Amino acid sequence: VERYLLICALAIAVAGAVNDVRGARIPNWLTYSGMGSALVVRCAVFGWAGLKGGFAGLLFAGGIFYFLFLLGGMGGGDVKLMAAVGAWAGTRQAMSILAGSAIAGGILAVWYVLAYKQLGQTLLNIVALAQHHLTSGLRPHPVLNIRESSAVRIPYGLAVAVGTFYCVGQAFWRR
Repeated sequence: VERYLLICALAIAVAGAVNDVRGARIPNWLTYSGMGSALVVRCAVFGWAGLKGGFAGLLFAGGIFYFLFLLGGMGGGDVKLMAAVGAWAGTRQAMSILAGSAIAGGILAVWYVLAYKQLGQTLLNIVALAQHHLTSGLRPHPVLNIRESSAVRIPYGLAVAVGTFYCVGQAFWRR
């Protein structure tokens, strides 16, 4: 049954990715309805344990992305999308989805750096961000953050969808 809940997580992730790629936004109706429906379905199928697992997946996956959002490196739609996917996946699969999404996001970021011919500037930005966080702690950089209009925004919803697809594939191929 858990495998079929992962298919629902994948559906939410793909819908979020399509919206993110097309319009650089992940709509609230998708993320909030995804979270709510996941918790209802998990509770109906598994009882309180299912609700607890879905809520824990929501908090774990969404919490990791929320931390990145607070640092200015992630958009709010990405946080809510990952929370919705985590609610469907539960705690057991949320870590695999996060790992797959991180790898896909890294590949996507490298592609963007190369496509926009920004390798030198990106390396300088990484050094500036490291210096900022070492001296100022875990606060957003005043200029190098997602809220700046000049920032190149990566449709991270696509990475979430790829990470979720990987997790679904593993769930079906390993059993």
